[in-house]
Amino acid sequence: MSDTLDKTYDPSKFEDDIYSFWEENNLFSVDTNTKKESYTIAMPPPNITGNLHMGHALDCTIQDILIRYKRMCGFESFWIPGTDHAAIATEARIVSKLKEEGLSKESIGRAEFMKRAFAWKEKYGGNIVKQIRKMGASCDWSRERFTMDDKFSYAVNEFFINLYKKGLIYKGDRIVNWCVNCNTSISDIEVDFKESESNLVYLKYYLQDDSKSNESVFLTVATTRPETIFGDVALAVNPDDERYKNYIGMKVVIPVVGREIPIVADSYVDKSFGTGVLKVTPAHDFADFDIGERHGLESISVIDQKGILNDKCSGYCGLDRFEARRKIIEDLKNSNLLVKIEKINNNIGICSRCKEVIEPLISNQWFVKMKDLASPAIDVVKDGKVKFYPERFSKIYMHWMENIKDWCISRKIWWGHQIPVYYCLDCGHSDCFRDKILKCEKCGSSNLEEDENSLDTWFSSALWPFAILGWPSETKELEKFYPTDVLVTGYDIIFFWVARMIFSSLELTKKIPFKKVLIHGLVRDAHGRKMSKSFGNGIDPLDVISKYGADSLRLTLVMGLTLGNDTRFLDSKLEGNRNFINKIWNAARFLHMNLGECIVGELDNDVSDLYSSADLWILSRINDTSRDVRNNLEKFEFGVALQKIYSLFWDEFCDWYLEICKIEFKENPEKVVVSCNLFLRIVSILHPFIPFVTEKTWSIFKKTPLISSSYMSYDESLNNKDAEDEIQKLIQVVHSIRVKRNEMNTPHSKKIKIYVITSEVEFFIRNEEKIKSLANVKEICMDKNPENDQNISLILNFAEIKIPLEELADIEEIRAKTEKEIAFLKEKIEKDKKLIENADFTKKAPQSVVSSVKKALDENIAKLKKLSDN
Repeated sequence: MSDTLDKTYDPSKFEDDIYSFWEENNLFSVDTNTKKESYTIAMPPPNITGNLHMGHALDCTIQDILIRYKRMCGFESFWIPGTDHAAIATEARIVSKLKEEGLSKESIGRAEFMKRAFAWKEKYGGNIVKQIRKMGASCDWSRERFTMDDKFSYAVNEFFINLYKKGLIYKGDRIVNWCVNCNTSISDIEVDFKESESNLVYLKYYLQDDSKSNESVFLTVATTRPETIFGDVALAVNPDDERYKNYIGMKVVIPVVGREIPIVADSYVDKSFGTGVLKVTPAHDFADFDIGERHGLESISVIDQKGILNDKCSGYCGLDRFEARRKIIEDLKNSNLLVKIEKINNNIGICSRCKEVIEPLISNQWFVKMKDLASPAIDVVKDGKVKFYPERFSKIYMHWMENIKDWCISRKIWWGHQIPVYYCLDCGHSDCFRDKILKCEKCGSSNLEEDENSLDTWFSSALWPFAILGWPSETKELEKFYPTDVLVTGYDIIFFWVARMIFSSLELTKKIPFKKVLIHGLVRDAHGRKMSKSFGNGIDPLDVISKYGADSLRLTLVMGLTLGNDTRFLDSKLEGNRNFINKIWNAARFLHMNLGECIVGELDNDVSDLYSSADLWILSRINDTSRDVRNNLEKFEFGVALQKIYSLFWDEFCDWYLEICKIEFKENPEKVVVSCNLFLRIVSILHPFIPFVTEKTWSIFKKTPLISSSYMSYDESLNNKDAEDEIQKLIQVVHSIRVKRNEMNTPHSKKIKIYVITSEVEFFIRNEEKIKSLANVKEICMDKNPENDQNISLILNFAEIKIPLEELADIEEIRAKTEKEIAFLKEKIEKDKKLIENADFTKKAPQSVVSSVKKALDENIAKLKKLSDN
């Protein structure tokens, strides 16, 4: 790295070079044999199909702050990177590519498909990793993992076999989220919800045999999915609903279908929704499935895996579900079985990959029994062994875990970990194995078939914190770095990933996977909207980095951040943060230029004999700030910590200390060594937040890299109340004079004379040159009053400063200008008074206009009084 700084701060000229320097010198690497205390974070693995977005950028920045901070505090800090195979998304990409070649995955076979998928991963899968590097992520890239590398796949099989042998995995017919386009079951996390206008259709379900009576009785049922009536097996009402108590146990006839079904009582039914009567279709609705199980009802599947009505739907068989819906509504009208249709807005589940509407279906899938696994995972959070930050998210976790259902772990896709269960096609024996088998262990036949399903992506990622450290082998990494310290993630995957890592780790390692779970919110646009392609409001972090640099982006993401809450990304914040970094750059250049002939090595020596009051003051302030920032980081108060160091550097170091330095350097050029040392202390505190510019500015003063240096520790002996009092008094004096000069529009070039009445004469004698320079004063007259009575008095708690009025401005010019303004205001006030007193105006004019005139009148009267007093 260069030992000088360009005149202009341009991050594009050095950020990549600094990152290469860190990597080439193994400054992110860890040593498993070290005796240092470990600090470990497992990076939530981004999808290999993805690109860096603002959520990733925030997640990455928080983790890097913690890792860099702990590394500088002397910990063996291990940030483990990796990527997820993103089963459904990646398969969709490969299938699309095959389609372009006129092929399908079935035509090339599973083995060739997997070969192509791995080739695709090698070519495109590392894109997001390169982008994360641009953020400054200090991961140990030599230990990067992938959820389908050989060792990880072995761990996944081990997990499956462990649960299978314990009887916790079973195969059965249960309801799942089904994507008719991707043709697979998908997890809840892969279902997005989109508000959409729907028809709430009210149908007549006649009581048994009453449809032929002149006094027929029917129950009205409201549904948004009339195409599922072929799968109805009951109507359900709330047992406390007085309207329907007498009907419980009776039967009704399904409209159009003609089949009879019972009326059952179930407390799930919401009396206030629709008519309070629920049609129960267990094969096509999750809640209905549960009701069906409670009442021992049959499940009738009427929609197939392509979204087509099957042969149980007489007259509608072969129709697409939405086409069937339109036809059934028309037929209900014609049969006088339709009561009414209401337009409502409701949330429709759609596949997050292809945006197809999800169809809940009964499917033969693999499931994990969750009750026994959930219990210890609940206990570790209750006992505080795993803590959530903010704590309120533990309640969300507990609610889900205490009401957990069996987990569907199979997916009808090829890209993923194939379920390691083999079936003998001759004797029917089946079992699971870690490695591929060639012969049936029971009959010796080689006529075997492996289960065609792949495992849910979350099944493999549940092992992430410990499988990446070598589990199930007993590795040095596992011994040294497990459990990990902090998991940093968003609140949207507490159920789907955080919970699964906890119960999987307890089951397999008998340890918690992490001690703390740090939950952050979403990054929203300037209007508070979620960033998305559909809104067209997404911001590419790489575009921001290209224009402003990674440090500016990191500051903008963290400034004002509070855990668990969403944050807005504002251009004004970005500009302001770039200005702050530019301030650091210019401060470094100023100090380096003044270093002159001083030897850089002297920065490592004790130069306390050169300290002035200003040095002792800023050192005391840096010391306090280092303590506060450490405390804030330990509590994950990133926004608070950053604000404190930001304020110290801008408001105190730059605005006051460096201005004082410009005076002191003239008196003693050697003192620049002290100022450089103090600057580097601040730079070290800032490093975890903005690593590039701090490393760059550090490098022009020091030969050892900042990333490997020590974080400033709080030292009570560095606190200096006398120095703080001294400089605070100096700031009060200078600030009060500057404010008055601004109020009086005193030209900057004009030097003024001041008179001081004080008991602290020595203070003013010591700081005479500083006051003169900083406040543009030509003479300080001690303990005497001005000869002229026309002067302005500034009252401080330790002195009175009097400034003759003629020192600040031309009195006659001010008087003439003031009289002109007074005349103008009087005329305006008189005009507005007449307007307000005019009844026609106050009655006919819009109220907003009348209010505006009244407000202006009050303001002008106040201005007139002030000007008259002057």
